[in-house]
Amino acid sequence: MLFNSFEFLIFCPVVFLLYWFVFKGHKWQNLLIVVASYVFYGWWDWRFLGLIALTSLLSYCSGLLIDHYNGNRRMQRAVSAANIVFNLAILFIFKYYNFFAGSLNALLHSSFGYELDWATVNIVLPVGISFYTFQALSYSIDVYHHKVRATHDIIELFAYISFFPQLVAGPIERATNLLPQFQRQRRFDYGQAVDGMRQMLWGFLKKLVIADNCALLVDEAWGNYQNLPGLSLFLLGVLFTLQIYCDFSGYSDIAIGCARLFGFNLMRNFNYPYFSRSIPEFWRRWHISLTTWFRDYIYFPLGGSRCSKMKAIRNVYIVWALSGLWHGADWTFVCWGLYHATLLAIYNLSGINTKHNHGVAWGRLLPNFKEACQMAISFFLAVIGWIIFRAESMEQLIGFFKAMATNGLYSSSMVTGGTYLLFGLIMLTVEWLQRDKQHALQFTDAKPFNYRPVRWGVYYLILMVLFIYSGTGQTFIYFQF
Repeated sequence: MLFNSFEFLIFCPVVFLLYWFVFKGHKWQNLLIVVASYVFYGWWDWRFLGLIALTSLLSYCSGLLIDHYNGNRRMQRAVSAANIVFNLAILFIFKYYNFFAGSLNALLHSSFGYELDWATVNIVLPVGISFYTFQALSYSIDVYHHKVRATHDIIELFAYISFFPQLVAGPIERATNLLPQFQRQRRFDYGQAVDGMRQMLWGFLKKLVIADNCALLVDEAWGNYQNLPGLSLFLLGVLFTLQIYCDFSGYSDIAIGCARLFGFNLMRNFNYPYFSRSIPEFWRRWHISLTTWFRDYIYFPLGGSRCSKMKAIRNVYIVWALSGLWHGADWTFVCWGLYHATLLAIYNLSGINTKHNHGVAWGRLLPNFKEACQMAISFFLAVIGWIIFRAESMEQLIGFFKAMATNGLYSSSMVTGGTYLLFGLIMLTVEWLQRDKQHALQFTDAKPFNYRPVRWGVYYLILMVLFIYSGTGQTFIYFQF
């Protein structure tokens, strides 16, 4: 079920009313969340509900066994490792088997002229499998490291892994944050619910007005990249940069806001990444739940930065190669990960300060000249990275950059995306003014938003823009991961 669908418009209020007015007590509410979440996911394809249930059951049993073998670290390590292997095996079969089998087949064919006709199979990729698998893994790993106690309530754990607002595209929650919220009584908070609806409204604006409209132009023009001038190709990169941000951060806004309607606080997933002064800062602000997951569960165990500089850079390349593969089973995603690993290594070796106590232009309306240049460079580097990310094959990736360099800057076949760029500029301006807030519609008591007519005027204006300018409904980009 999509957030931007008529079905969700009915589904969410019905679950909300049942949750607060029929199912009293957090245990009954947890059961409702499990049922609602399985309906939400099964709306796409009910056959894959068993996959979520299996992932949840494996993690639940591993937690119980780790708790049972308390004091025996060898057995606990074996249980935790077995759960990781089983869950990653499921992920590998559905997401990566064809990729590696196809790559092996291509290698054998090019080297020896031999083909494995049986190598690849027709496998449907379950929506959001990478997200809920990583969330399930974090539970057993955190239980093993004594960061959270194993739950003996199977409904709690099933609710934690399948919580429908963030089930298919995050944020990837940690058991240390979300699981305790399922274990305690929840009370309706009117202020929290209202602010959650504001955040959802802003998320819908970014998704429906900017991301979906940009998607139509990008998808149409991308297939004709060979005939476009370099300036148009870079403009396509900028439009996709806006599209993927508004699509994914829009989903996160809707998910976080929706969770607040039910009394849950999810972690922040985006912190205005396009206002970053460096690529390292960008990755501290983009898809925070995933970057911190890789940091805590892979980068730090490898040694992090508390080792020689060369080993630290090695660790960065390992993490980002895996991050690229997490995003998709294609060599273009690996190249995207290695591109950002290289940028991070350059920043590391250059000694440029990338850690700041505050956001850009803190306490000021505008950035100074140095900050503006840093932001422009970071945005440009991000655009190049998103072009790599968007490429559908290695051939297209090479061809796209070759066309950018050789087709000339300008011609009569320029892409016209001025309207969508204007929408994006307005959106970024609002977020710039609200960059010290959790989301762009988080109003304070300061004038003029302390007056109800002003606030409602903003809401009606956004609803009018949604009604007039909403693009054709598109699935969220990160559903495929």
